[in-house]
Amino acid sequence: MRYADALSYRLPLAGWVSILHRVSGLLIFILLPFIIWMFDNSLTSEISFGVFKSAFAAGIGVIPAWLVKVVVLGLIWAYLHHFIAGLRHLWMDATHAVSKEFGRQSAVATLSLSILLTLVLGYRLFF
Repeated sequence: MRYADALSYRLPLAGWVSILHRVSGLLIFILLPFIIWMFDNSLTSEISFGVFKSAFAAGIGVIPAWLVKVVVLGLIWAYLHHFIAGLRHLWMDATHAVSKEFGRQSAVATLSLSILLTLVLGYRLFF
C-alpha cells in the first residue's frame, strides 16, 4: 500500500489546530440555519423568546432538550475555536511569527483557551 506510512505519522499540535479550524468553520456553516433560527427567535418578540427558552427546557418537537444543549455546546466550541484560531493566523500573518516554537505555543494557547471557555459556557448552559 502506498499510504501505509500515513497511519503512523504524528501530526504536530499546530496541524491539529489547523484541521480543527477547518472543522469548526464547516460546523458553523452547516448549522447556520439553526443559528439563524435561534437568533430570530431570541430577538423577534417576547413570545418567540419564550419559544427559544423552551427549546432548552422541553426540546424542539421530537428533539429532546439535552440534544439541543449538546448541539449548542458544539456551536459554542466551534465559534470559540474558529475565532481564536483565526486570531492566531492573523497574528502570524501580521508579525511574520512563523517559527516552529511559536506555532506550538500558539497552538497550545488556542486549544487551551477554546476548551476552557467552552467548559465555562457549557457549565452555564447545562446548570
